[in-house]
Amino acid sequence: MLRSTRVISALAALRSPLRSQIQAHAQRRSASGSAGAEKKSGFGWTLPLLVGAAGAAAYYYQADLQKAVATASGPAKPLDYQEVYDAIAKILDNDNYDDGSYAPVLVRLAWHASGTYDKNTNTGGSNGATMRFDPEASHGANAGLAVARKLLEPIKKQFPQITYADLWTLAGVAAIQEVGGPIIPWRAGRADAVSAEVCPPDGRLPDAAKDQRHIRDVFGRMGFNDQETVALIGAHALGRCHTDRSGFEGPWTRAPTTFSNEYFKLLLEEKWVARNWTGPKQFADKSTGDLMMLPADMALYNDRTFYLQSYKYAKDSDLYFRDFSAAFAKLLELGVPFPEGSAPMVLKPTNA
Repeated sequence: MLRSTRVISALAALRSPLRSQIQAHAQRRSASGSAGAEKKSGFGWTLPLLVGAAGAAAYYYQADLQKAVATASGPAKPLDYQEVYDAIAKILDNDNYDDGSYAPVLVRLAWHASGTYDKNTNTGGSNGATMRFDPEASHGANAGLAVARKLLEPIKKQFPQITYADLWTLAGVAAIQEVGGPIIPWRAGRADAVSAEVCPPDGRLPDAAKDQRHIRDVFGRMGFNDQETVALIGAHALGRCHTDRSGFEGPWTRAPTTFSNEYFKLLLEEKWVARNWTGPKQFADKSTGDLMMLPADMALYNDRTFYLQSYKYAKDSDLYFRDFSAAFAKLLELGVPFPEGSAPMVLKPTNA
């Protein structure tokens, strides 16, 4: 009741000057009578000025009224990021999409939004959510990610305070944690770009058709070492390739909606042969032909340093989870100018 009284009082106070101007003008016009016709030229200037003044007063009246209402209503409720996380978790499962979960495509959205960072120019990265704009939205590496962006729109409407840049990265964290992956510390504070002017150039994301030299160039540009690089590539445990997106086809593992170290086990234990098909070069497991590896995946097998790190992860799931958590958290924060004093938070999985 007190809030309503304050708002009404503020409204009345702001309305009075405008009402007085209009009444004064009406009285002057009435008193002038026929003389107004003789002074038509002068009145022609006066009326637009009064109308303009009234319009301006109305504009500022509305703006001040909004401020008065906001003040009377008290400060806005702080955004509860756990609530946002829980809302994302609720939309992950869908039997009509791919392998029954949107988790892999949300991880890919967070990865591709962040992996454009260039440490040499301090450009790109998750800050800005620049994939909302062309040309970045149309980059070949981002084919199919409109599905993920559209999926998150209802969450953005439900929590309008969150930026797209924070929402996309938080969705990646939620997706990994909800499908059995490690806890990943996450920090809020990214801003959204207002135009395509800051979109990074095409070609900054890894090319699945290339070898270890390319992998080191791309991940090194972001600021990752070999160990972090292998850990991040291990996210291929999730999801599958689609011919209408990457041109490649098939899953890396037999459990593409479960985060695990299975990718490394299969990479090192299976016999991989070139797939006989009309698409781009990729590999299939010799025993069943149901699984696939990309040329970039095989680089982890062919390069000695990458192989030794992959072997460690194949043998020790806990080690892999720890290293992936650290590398993925780093990926999501590349180039982000977080507010001073901000700290990572841990968001609880819904199945914990």
